[in-house]
Parts: sequence; C-alpha cells; structure tokens
Amino acid sequence: MKLTSSAFKHQGTIPFKYAYEGEDLSPPLTIQEIPAGTKSLALIVDDPDAPQGTFDHWITWNLPANTWELQEGASVTMQGQNHYGNQQYGGPHPPPGAPHRYFFKLYALDTELKLAQGISKEELEEAMEGHILGRAELVGVYQR
Repeated sequence: MKLTSSAFKHQGTIPFKYAYEGEDLSPPLTIQEIPAGTKSLALIVDDPDAPQGTFDHWITWNLPANTWELQEGASVTMQGQNHYGNQQYGGPHPPPGAPHRYFFKLYALDTELKLAQGISKEELEEAMEGHILGRAELVGVYQR
C-alpha cells in the first residue's frame, strides 16, 4: 500500500496552508495498492516530537475501501478527538524552534469498525488490532 500527497513529498516540508495558523486544511492524499479483502481504511496523523508527548492531529476511520484519494480539506464521517479538542483535522502548530515530524499513518482493515465519534487514538488502535491487512506511512515536516 502507498500513501502520497501532491502537496509535499515524503519527509518534505508541509506547506503553511495546511498548518493550524494557515488555512488549517487537511492536505490532499492519494492511496494506492489497497490490499485485497480491505473493507475500510483508517488514518491517524500525529506528531511524536511534541514537547508533552505525541500530539494527535487527525483520527478517522471507516473510510470506504475504494477510497483512492482524500481531497484537500476532505470531509470524512467518523472522526476521533484530536489534541486540539476537536473532531476534525488540526494542522501542524509546533512551538518555535526545531522542526517537527508529522506522521500520516494509513491502515487497510478487514472490517468496518463500530466505534463512537470522538474516541481517542488509543481506542482506535485497540479496535484495529487483529484487523490490519496493510499499512502505509507518509511523513511531513513543519517548523515555526
């Protein structure tokens, strides 16, 4: 499985437009080579370089298995609570200083998950256990 973006290359700089202090839009994402038997997709975006521990920026699941693209500013149905306290994408907003890495982690699942809106990343990860058919990762960098 592959995950790419037309907005930035793997380990490239995430444009200001997609940052919290920019337009705070989710970047466009392209998904390729989804494994056979996939029933749904899940996406987690987090920053492991945050000073207080990993900061969750976007948690979404039950994306249709035939999803090959998430457009810029995509509207998705099932979303968990990010660390901004919202159930939506929240762009990069690291403290001034060293650059932070933002991991876009995509999972192909053999089921649709029956989870309530607003769950945590940890609850999603627990629900995905034993159901992951494939994974893909895209890393972007952002600095203030």
